Amino acid sequence: MSLEQLHSEIPSSDPFDLFDLWFNDALETEINDANAMALATSTPDGSPSVRMVLLKGHDADGFTFYTNAESRKGGEIRANAQAALLFHWKSLRRQIRIEGPLSEVTPEVADAYFHSRSRNSQLGAVASDQSRPLPARSAFVERFKAAEERFNNGPVERPAHWTGFTVKPTAFEFWLDRPNRLHDRRRFTRGPGGWDDGLLYP
Repeated sequence: MSLEQLHSEIPSSDPFDLFDLWFNDALETEINDANAMALATSTPDGSPSVRMVLLKGHDADGFTFYTNAESRKGGEIRANAQAALLFHWKSLRRQIRIEGPLSEVTPEVADAYFHSRSRNSQLGAVASDQSRPLPARSAFVERFKAAEERFNNGPVERPAHWTGFTVKPTAFEFWLDRPNRLHDRRRFTRGPGGWDDGLLYP
């Protein structure tokens, strides 16, 4: 065993700073969607579900994504405002897990992000009853055309149910691939005085 393998390559530091460092690396190396993350939610009785969403903002308050609050994930969030996130960057052989409660962004923040999107994305959000049964794709296309006609060339009104949610971390877990399955894994948990951390067996 080399001397290098005896020591952790994941530093004991502020987990937000470490996230920023790894995320910036991913922005340079990942071919598509370095901001893609798996979002896990669950029903009140504990039935889990997971899907990929895009990170659209992060700071000391948490990690924000946007969705239709009347979708399946939106309903689960309303019923049980806890979530887990997973970033996996294959090019870097790294992953980050984040856990914590969810809070909804303000209408002003949702408006600002909604209107930063392409017009067609805004119209698609208006046209879609996300997660609900669709009788035929043509029905969705017709609803999109109806939204185009409704707003003509004017501003597209954000649907009240289209909003954002922020995960405020209570835990981070960083994982780094290393040779011979001697991987590196460090978990951070939020305590009364700040962040506590320690290594985990991989």
